[in-house]
Amino acid sequence: MEAKASPDKPPQRGKDDKVKGKFQESDQDVEDHVHPEWWRTIFSHLYLKTDMETKNSPDTPPLQTKTPPDKPALETKTAAEKPLPRGKNGKVKRKILGPVRDLEEHVHPDWWRNIFNHLYLKTDADVVDDQNITRHEVDILSETFKLSPEDKILDLCCGQGRHSLELARRGYRNLEGLDRSHYLIQKAKSTAKAEGLRVRFREGDARKIPFPSDTFDVVMILGNSLGYFEAAQEDLKVFKEVFRVLQPWGRFIIDIADGEYLKENFKPHSWEWIDKKRFVCRERSLSVDEDRLISREMVNHVEKGTIADHFYAERLYSREDLTRLLKTVGFSNVDFNAEITTNSQRNQDLGMMERRLLVTSVVKKEWTPLKGRQKGAVKNVAVLMGDPSKPDPLKPLRIFDDDDFYTIDQLKAALRENAGYHFTYLHSHDTFIQDLVKANEKIDFILNLCDEGYNNDAKKELHIPSLLEILGIPYTGSGPQCLAFCYDKSLIRGIAKEMDIPVPEAFFIKPEDTTFELPFGFPVIVKPNFGDSSFGITQRSVANTIEELVNGIAEIREKLGYEKPLLVEEFLTGKDITVGIIGNPPESYTVLPILEEDYSTLPPELPKICGYEAKWLPDSPYWNCLKSIPAQLPEETEKFVEECCLKLYERLECRDYCRFDWRLNAEGTPKLLEVNPNPGWCWDGHLAKMSKIAGMSYSEMLGLILRAAEQRLGIQADEEQVAKTALRSTA
Repeated sequence: MEAKASPDKPPQRGKDDKVKGKFQESDQDVEDHVHPEWWRTIFSHLYLKTDMETKNSPDTPPLQTKTPPDKPALETKTAAEKPLPRGKNGKVKRKILGPVRDLEEHVHPDWWRNIFNHLYLKTDADVVDDQNITRHEVDILSETFKLSPEDKILDLCCGQGRHSLELARRGYRNLEGLDRSHYLIQKAKSTAKAEGLRVRFREGDARKIPFPSDTFDVVMILGNSLGYFEAAQEDLKVFKEVFRVLQPWGRFIIDIADGEYLKENFKPHSWEWIDKKRFVCRERSLSVDEDRLISREMVNHVEKGTIADHFYAERLYSREDLTRLLKTVGFSNVDFNAEITTNSQRNQDLGMMERRLLVTSVVKKEWTPLKGRQKGAVKNVAVLMGDPSKPDPLKPLRIFDDDDFYTIDQLKAALRENAGYHFTYLHSHDTFIQDLVKANEKIDFILNLCDEGYNNDAKKELHIPSLLEILGIPYTGSGPQCLAFCYDKSLIRGIAKEMDIPVPEAFFIKPEDTTFELPFGFPVIVKPNFGDSSFGITQRSVANTIEELVNGIAEIREKLGYEKPLLVEEFLTGKDITVGIIGNPPESYTVLPILEEDYSTLPPELPKICGYEAKWLPDSPYWNCLKSIPAQLPEETEKFVEECCLKLYERLECRDYCRFDWRLNAEGTPKLLEVNPNPGWCWDGHLAKMSKIAGMSYSEMLGLILRAAEQRLGIQADEEQVAKTALRSTA
């Protein structure tokens, strides 16, 4: 290299005959700069300073010691109450200190207000300014927590926004960033603008998050951006604010230093080059209570000398500490998902970023009541639901679990987005009648989502609309007669055949039957004649031999009882499709895009069915391998299926919304399997999936059902919403 000293040249001297010293810039090879006679000039008064700890008397204490707990503080320490000194221009005056005995004495309680500037991006650039590290961390986040581009995400204490910007590059659309540092937020805004990324950044205090309650699906504090306050109580305030702005079932993700590891493994002294001109020297010690790691960071310039001298403290949280703090606020399901180790290009002093914990927790709470009155007339709607306090025989554990409560909260969130309504929820079946009588004069109509049936008994699903009919309360969805018809699969087959709508070959097994004749060939599928939610239909329901069929019949009878009739159908091997209709033909309705079950990743030895395992058992390959996709059908087949569905819709007196299940045979002929009035309304159900393909959100789908019922019932709807409904119907 041109700049290195030649080994043959003697050191340069000035007029006073002293050797001229020259600062060298950062270089990859230190050996290039070693003079062969370095020993001639190094042993000076500075040698006695640099090596004083070992050359002085053994009784001389080292410069860096920690003040014992019983020793009074030095008189020269900075008082915690004093603000940082500032000059006429308002900038904080920096004072460079010599050696100090106790680092903790020099930490200002609000050190974090001024440290995160351009020098921070230099000293920590090996981690916070390395795109490869950021991409790797975002990979971990998106894969571990299955983040969705639709999620509303708050990047809290976001710094220069490196994580939220990377998420935006990957197509995430609902991103907010909040940080206290004016410099870092301005840098984040500049980057977002330069790259055309959809992220909104603002300055703010994490203890007073400037967003309404129940705003976000995910809040994340990443890059060890927690634990800067002098008291842990301040971190508790941050957690309370996060809890407030998260929606029910929202997730809180924390990436924080492993406090237990760092207590035993922090580096007391280090130094490293941060660029060609600057190097940083650090010293660290534990606080007196050993809850925080105290650091001093001196940034030096080869020409300007020491340009910054920072003291700061970061809290060392253990797993137990974090769990206790989160649960104190009300978070649930606290989980330590992974440990993150950082590999920087400098690979020197990583400090608090050396080893970190990835922690998640979940908010389980009620939605915050909406304040203030909405514009225009507001309709009062009571939502009838299943009773979570009672057993439900259809569910695997016979109880409402976290998935059910999450689904209910997703429903409430979506309904809140429909302007012009005020919703109340009725789910206590023991007081159903009294509650309805009390509510009758206060409500405009009922949104009937009680597909579990009265007292969570599926046979009594029709009892709910029957009760509403008796009380004279208008409601959404189909009436009791339609529900009674469609609960009986054999009856629906007969009606369809009468209307020249094709159905699979089948025969009926009565409860008293002990023998039967098979009038058609294998494969076949056996199912309960009564019921829905695919209850009783599993992979063992598909039979290729007499023995398998007998076993399938026995299994259903043992599970449901011998008094239940069964239906045995030819098993169709073509496309498995479903059709959704919202509205009330022939006046106003929307046929949603036809959906097809994709069995391409299902293990080949398993029968291709969407049964109970696919809907209720997360450990089943059906749950994990099946997905719904837009159906690819010949135009004449699609038209025929839709026409048949509309005929059945009117013949069975379905109302407001309904779903029809079909399957094609090996030759591509579609055959009706069953009709589902008041079908599953959940956010991830088939109706919601079809609506999404049609360009409708879950909230818009529910709004379309509400307005279809209003139109049928003659209830005046909001003009703006009527226009939207008409637009959807003609799309």
